[in-house]
Amino acid sequence: MSIRLLIADDQALVRGALAALLDLEPDLEVVSEVGRGDEVVAAAKASTPDVALLDVEMPGLDGIEAAAALRAAVPGVRILMVTTFGRPGYLRRAVQAGAAGFVVKDTPAAQLADAVRRVHQGLRVVDPSLAAETLVAGTSPLTGRESDVLRAAREGGTVADIAKELHLSEGTVRNHLSAAIGKTGARTRAEAARIALDNGWL
Repeated sequence: MSIRLLIADDQALVRGALAALLDLEPDLEVVSEVGRGDEVVAAAKASTPDVALLDVEMPGLDGIEAAAALRAAVPGVRILMVTTFGRPGYLRRAVQAGAAGFVVKDTPAAQLADAVRRVHQGLRVVDPSLAAETLVAGTSPLTGRESDVLRAAREGGTVADIAKELHLSEGTVRNHLSAAIGKTGARTRAEAARIALDNGWL
């Protein structure tokens, strides 16, 4: 009985390569491929995979949001995050969203296939160096609102733009930006956003 896989990655080349590599394994079968996070749940309902391999950075919904949505909609599917970005905060958030595994894309094919099998068996699989970094990095110091404001600030908008987008007053936006800059040890909001992104807090 082969393990049925869904692959979600916005880069068609990467998605195709992952599918081709995993399809070579006699006990693995790729039954669905999507390029957007907001297509994951519908694809899972249509193709009934056992394991979903989700990229972190995707349009529509990011992989972590897609993992949470998939967990809620089709709880029987096991989730393995496969990402280019081994950021500590991503690992913590992915696990909180219900992912059973987290590996980076340059994992050798045999190890990736093994990770799929182990996740399918109900085990947790995490890239060891990333697990160590996550413990050292600790949890995000930012509140949910501070993260929202920094995320919006990354687009380069003014305080007024951010306030309008998030339905907050300009004074509230300034307070959140100031707190986020202080907590990340940054000098500017752009630097705060970069630090938060590098740590996987956004």
